[in-house]
Amino acid sequence: MGTFAGEYLLQAVVGTGGHGTVYQAEHRILRRRAAVKVLHSHLSDKGEMLQRFVREARVVNQIRHPNIVNVYDFGLLPDGSPYYVMELLPSRTLSQVLLERGRLSPDRTLEFLTPICAALEAAHRAGVVHRDLKASNVAVVSDAHPPQIKLLDFGIAKILHPEPGEPGITTDGERLGTPHAMAPEQIRGGVIGPATDIYALGVLLFRLLTGEHPFQATNNLEVERMHLEAPIPRPSARAPVPTTVDAVVQRCMDKESDRRYPSVSALLAALREALDPASSPSTPHPSSASAFVIHAEATLPLGNEDDDAYTTVSSVLDALEQKLCEKGFILAEQMGMALLGVRLLDASPSLVLPELLSVARELHQRTQERVAGSSVSVHLCVHVGQVETRQGPDGIEITGGPLTDTAGWVLRDTSGFAMTPESRRACIT
Repeated sequence: MGTFAGEYLLQAVVGTGGHGTVYQAEHRILRRRAAVKVLHSHLSDKGEMLQRFVREARVVNQIRHPNIVNVYDFGLLPDGSPYYVMELLPSRTLSQVLLERGRLSPDRTLEFLTPICAALEAAHRAGVVHRDLKASNVAVVSDAHPPQIKLLDFGIAKILHPEPGEPGITTDGERLGTPHAMAPEQIRGGVIGPATDIYALGVLLFRLLTGEHPFQATNNLEVERMHLEAPIPRPSARAPVPTTVDAVVQRCMDKESDRRYPSVSALLAALREALDPASSPSTPHPSSASAFVIHAEATLPLGNEDDDAYTTVSSVLDALEQKLCEKGFILAEQMGMALLGVRLLDASPSLVLPELLSVARELHQRTQERVAGSSVSVHLCVHVGQVETRQGPDGIEITGGPLTDTAGWVLRDTSGFAMTPESRRACIT
């Protein structure tokens, strides 16, 4: 070492990444310890990397929040490599906490997520989308009750409203992020906004509660495909988590960004209520009910994901959604290329089930007519069982229950229409 970055003496390497190295440093007069991040010298002459590095320092500095790392200074080393000085934090991250302890309890999860949400809320108010929220980008300063955390690494952040004449950090259509936490719009190279961070918060919430990422595969392309198409798993199916939390995760991770929570604060309020429904006197406890459900899923053969095929899928699912609503079904899930319609059964289900089965068969027939001649396939499966419900502000809401765990009962038939054994027994007897 022995090199000075301005008034700071570089003492030891803390960590090295693809773009730069972080050093432990000390102010030569004040003896204040700090961290100095230096862009690799071979990247200093690359315009985009240099701009990204400079902008990261500026972005972090403009947010100014106690749960975001502070930046003190910026400058150039004698060899021309840019650096910035920031507060020195413990090297322990939330990812390491999970590796050491496994999944967290729901209450402990809320404790960690609260300051993370506060940091993101401040970033969004400043017009900044983090775009790479994950456990390894959260420094754990203290894991007391409540914990102290600092949100790190704004290197691929997006400024929503740059100054006139100032270019954005990235170009349109560029896919940046970490595959296991990327929102569908990131994967597609689409429009990035605060909802992108809310999706990542849903992924992080799932990991904190279960110790696992929601989507796992042997390669990144398959993980990305699952973010785009696969049903969102329920944390309560993998860990002892209140089923009320399932709805929070699923809304965070909705494939359509405009269906997610409108803000980080709205997400946090929903999570608090889901973990402690009794804290809201106007919110009744969930109750169990018998229901008839229709699961519909569109699929495309590999290599045929063209615009016409996706237009057909959208048209078919929209028509199914409209018809289900007309027949009194509640849409419990709408994700990517699948939907789940739930019809609660009254005290005499035997009188209603034949009619509902006829509705399902009619929907199947109409759907097959719509996709005829295209590469799109649509599979319908009907089932009968229990769901958990509660009275919400807009009517009855489906909050969980065995029927919402579609992976446990959905069947496929070559005809495109399947009935589970439970539905056969209920509808035929």
